[in-house]
Amino acid sequence: MIITLTVNPAIDRTITVDRLVFEDRAYITSTSESAGGRGINASCVIHSFGGKTLAVVAAGGKSGVRLEQFLQSCGFQVAVAAIRNQVRTNLTITDSHGLTVKLNEPGAAIEKPELARLEKLITGKLGEASWLMICGSLPPGVPPTFYAKLIEIARKRGIKTLLDTDGPPLEAGIRAGPTVVTPNQQEAERLLNTALLTQGQFVNAVERIRKMGSDSVVLSLGSRGAIATHNHQIVEAIPPRIDAVCPIGAGDAMAAAFAWAMERKDDFQDALRWSVAAGTASAKLPGMRLASLDQTKEIYRLVETRRVE
Repeated sequence: MIITLTVNPAIDRTITVDRLVFEDRAYITSTSESAGGRGINASCVIHSFGGKTLAVVAAGGKSGVRLEQFLQSCGFQVAVAAIRNQVRTNLTITDSHGLTVKLNEPGAAIEKPELARLEKLITGKLGEASWLMICGSLPPGVPPTFYAKLIEIARKRGIKTLLDTDGPPLEAGIRAGPTVVTPNQQEAERLLNTALLTQGQFVNAVERIRKMGSDSVVLSLGSRGAIATHNHQIVEAIPPRIDAVCPIGAGDAMAAAFAWAMERKDDFQDALRWSVAAGTASAKLPGMRLASLDQTKEIYRLVETRRVE
């Protein structure tokens, strides 16, 4: 089973408008709400692909109750660590041309006793897991080393870990030695404090990140696919050209498909291909929608993978 962790979940409110422009009005064509957070999105993808997953989340307040209600209809197992404060609300505004603005609240503060209960919940479930996906931001009150601590615990128990976060939790987590880390271009630039523009810079970036402590690195490059390092080899995955409608959530689909594929066959290059296919297929969909297995298969056939010398 693949366990996903979302310490900082959200109610995702998505507003679709006819056109997104500054200093002029736009007309709302649809609105929707759903349970949000990188780990929750990952569990949605894994479940829709036929994998077994458990989503561990921290939730509290009236918005936390609504989050749990949304999760009840998702079809996969959920374990909730109760906290006192409200779950945040994130807002995504997107138009028919694919222009998207995402506005995230920082999240509800978690107190030390609540964090201890969350850690106990996660570690108690690890015996059922082959992978632990640690996803998303940390809310106020949670030290940036929290993910690193979980990675160390999982590694000692022989459980593979995927780290998908940003900022100080990303840096601390990498140094704890995860199985794979999956930053996007912007997250990698912040981590390394440098701009990444060329293939040579991408290759250098994944090597630098690997040397920080991660066994493998998958650098997501949006429409350009991904560059990864594994067993001292650099691999590139190139997707077909598409008309992207809404890229929000594509990175979550990438990470989920990678873990799903690795659990099935433990073939890194093929998992990278599935990963890029899932992200590309999700970017083709309107709003906060994640690609199904059939939609991903269509793109998978067209994704090229090759070693980079």
